[in-house]
Amino acid sequence: MNDTVFTKPIKKQFEFDEEVAAVFDDMLERSVPFYKESQKITQFFALKNLEEGGVLYDLGCSTASLLLNIHRGLEVNAELIGLDNSEAMLAQARRKCEAYGVKIDVKNADILEYEYKKADVFISNYTLQFIRPLVREELVKKIADSMREKGVFIFSEKVISHQTKLNKDLIECYYDFKKTQGYSEYEIMQKREALENVLVPYSEEENIKMALNCGFSHCEVVFRWANFATFIAIK
Repeated sequence: MNDTVFTKPIKKQFEFDEEVAAVFDDMLERSVPFYKESQKITQFFALKNLEEGGVLYDLGCSTASLLLNIHRGLEVNAELIGLDNSEAMLAQARRKCEAYGVKIDVKNADILEYEYKKADVFISNYTLQFIRPLVREELVKKIADSMREKGVFIFSEKVISHQTKLNKDLIECYYDFKKTQGYSEYEIMQKREALENVLVPYSEEENIKMALNCGFSHCEVVFRWANFATFIAIK
């Protein structure tokens, strides 16, 4: 289904409800520049680091599209677990897994409170930015503590610049991209309003510093377009 969520006046802050879940795959592809490419990079590094009998977590797995792609590329026996706190998203994920006859464990869970097994890979696609800054670092530390040595945490985030003019230009560049994807000025402004104080992005440098402070030995960007970046952190 096509994303038309913001063609009408908003009445609440953004949330991952049934209306959003129904169009989420289209929303991602049209709202996140080079989304497929960043997902392919994520999939590549995930598969490179998953060992026999290993565990992979996708935090904020939404409709499980990435997990399904990773499953298709698996050459080892590994456990794929998707966590999300939106039942509407998980309903879509379960339908997809059932349609493809794939065994992927998708659970309704609070990623801040969940008890993780030791894992080879953690993935977080545009999820940390929705975690309040006060507890975001706690979550990243919990991820690091739940990871085997040399395991990887691959995460994508919207990023900001602390240089005022550059940050403004990055936003304008992004809005131009959204217009080429068929979104109107009205839809763009509506979504921006709905996400106000819900999505709180860090800069590239702040994300790297957070990963290092939380126990990762290395972190760098492996893909970036304007104000969207994919990071890899190594335990």
